[in-house]
Formats: sequence, structure tokens, C-alpha cells
Amino acid sequence: MTSRSDAVVLIGPMGAGKTSIGKKVARALGVPFFDTDAAVVRDHGPIEQLFAERGEAHFRALERAAVQEGLEAGGVVSLGGGAVLHPETRAELEGHRVVLLTVAPRVVAGRVRDSSRPLLQGDDAIERWTAIFEERRPVYEKLADVTFDTSSGPIQDIVDALVAWVRGGNEQEETA
Repeated sequence: MTSRSDAVVLIGPMGAGKTSIGKKVARALGVPFFDTDAAVVRDHGPIEQLFAERGEAHFRALERAAVQEGLEAGGVVSLGGGAVLHPETRAELEGHRVVLLTVAPRVVAGRVRDSSRPLLQGDDAIERWTAIFEERRPVYEKLADVTFDTSSGPIQDIVDALVAWVRGGNEQEETA
């Protein structure tokens, strides 16, 4: 898994488990793991602070650079929920295996409760999450080669199914 076309890219909404599942999948496959949000934080500071001080557009430019870095690195790459909004990112994903991780709003509530995520600030974080997910869903679905729902069951079952998909020739399948 060293060439660009060999990256396994995880996309999906906030709280779907892209980072936790991505780390385990990378470990199982014996490849590097790259998280675009973590790269932005590593290089530029907390995302909440970037949003507050420089705005979303500035953050998205930093995120775009992190996406490029991750895709160049290969392995398993976890994209921030909104990274797919950039047209160049969408174009670049065509050369990679793209996995959409989904999660039900009722489940994500516990995962993002007390979150500092800038786009979830306000009165009703789950209502905001649902609106953002519904807005982005068509983009996610268009880009995805396969979808795995992370709403129920042990995380290891999802990891195992995703690893089997990667190793099994990437035939389209969907798990519930």
C-alpha cells in the first residue's frame, strides 16, 4: 500500500468513528494511519481556535493541505467531515478506495455530547449535526465505494468487515 492509488480513505459525518476505526484498520492492514484533523491540529493548533480566530474558510484551506499530505502518504486516511466539500479533494478521491462511515443521529448524540466541534455549537447540537449530515450526504454517497454503518455492534466487527473488504478485492457491499 505505498502508491497513491492504494489509499483507503474514510469519509463521513462527525462522530461516525473515522479516527477510531481508521487506526484499527490501519493496524490490521499493517499500513500508516493519517487523520487530517489531527494533522491540522499538529501543525496549526486547535480547530476550535482556528475557527474562532481565522474563520471556517481559513480552516478549510489548512484542511485541504492536510488532505493532500494524507493522500500522498497512503495507507488509511481519515478525512474531516467537511473535507469532501472541496472540489479538488473530491476529484482526487477518484483514484482511491473511499469508505463512507455512517451513524444514526440517536447514536451520535452520545458521541458528540459536550463537543467543542465548532459546527455543533449552539442550542441543539444533534439538530445541527443532522442538518450538516443531510446536506453532505449526497456528496458522501457519490464518492463512496462502500458504506459501513457504525451505529451498532462492536467496533471490531466494523473493523473486521472493512479489512475484509480491502483485502477482498473491494467488491461493493454494505453492512448494517
